[in-house]
Amino acid sequence: MIPMVNLKAQYAGIKDEIERGLAETIESCAFILGPNVQAFEQEAAEYLGVKHAIGVASGTDALHLALLAEDIGAGDEVITPAFTFIATAEAIKYVGAIPVFIDIDPRTFNISPEAIEKAVTPNTKAVMPVHLFGQPADMAEIVQICEQHNLKLIEDCCQSFGASINGKQTGAFGHASGFSFFPSKNLGAFGDGGMAVTNSDESAAKIKRLRNHGSDVRYYHDVIGYNSRLDEMQAVILRVKLKRIDQYNKARRHVAHLYSELMADLPLITPYEDDLGEHVYHQYTLLSDRRDAILKALQDKQIGCAIYYPVPLHQQNVFKEECAGLSLPVTESVAANCLSLPICPFLEDDSIREIAGVIRGVLTT
Repeated sequence: MIPMVNLKAQYAGIKDEIERGLAETIESCAFILGPNVQAFEQEAAEYLGVKHAIGVASGTDALHLALLAEDIGAGDEVITPAFTFIATAEAIKYVGAIPVFIDIDPRTFNISPEAIEKAVTPNTKAVMPVHLFGQPADMAEIVQICEQHNLKLIEDCCQSFGASINGKQTGAFGHASGFSFFPSKNLGAFGDGGMAVTNSDESAAKIKRLRNHGSDVRYYHDVIGYNSRLDEMQAVILRVKLKRIDQYNKARRHVAHLYSELMADLPLITPYEDDLGEHVYHQYTLLSDRRDAILKALQDKQIGCAIYYPVPLHQQNVFKEECAGLSLPVTESVAANCLSLPICPFLEDDSIREIAGVIRGVLTT
């Protein structure tokens, strides 16, 4: 059996350090917004090259609070791709804003700058690009569009921790950004967790207030807030993994490049790197018109695989009414043909060759 993500192998290499940190935290009984959360926030901010990093309960919360901090609210239009996990759009809906779904680049699967430009209206307040599967979006073009139209830029970095463009990390381009620490992410906790980042002192203060019941001073509440604090125990784990994130991402890139090399001659489309930034391969996603046959063959061999994402957001039941008549041909084509293969820093070359061999068997018979 080959899993999508081998978290057990990762844990084996850091077990002693994590267990020592967790034991110290349990002994201290400092469980909420304790020293490890504070240290992780500082370390993450330094790594990302941003002024403020604020730990929250999930990546969804990070996006939600980032939008609130930038005063995105009722009736505001937020341009975003339809080919992403629903949390991107959920966060927009939470604040009463309207997600305006647009098409993607057919090679990178990221939001199309040309489509952004065409979608801007007098009601547009923000753009929320997603650095999908770990490949940075075209931030130079997107920043230029946002500046030209005076729009807020909120980056969805939930799949891109460690990805960079000319040395600048994803998350450092926007007015505010959100990261996820779901266990399978490049930087993953042992449960839910997230982080909102910003270079604005004002926005950071808002996010810190909102994550903690609208309070700056205990038992004094200035606004209606939320209970969305990064857990101290998760911060212990994330601090251990953060020290190794570049090593993990380098290993992911090795896995991806070997996959692509082994399948270069097959009638399918392997992931495209546009060289605008460094892809960190949260997912390795290929395209094939025989996707379902490949999926079945892999499952028959007990090899993990998944379809991210089978139904684009504009076709989901929850958005069908407001998106009636909307056609996004590239998004729809990608959703019908995409398949993600196992990828993690600990996937061995022999396993990669085995997976590629199964796919070759499907496509050459």
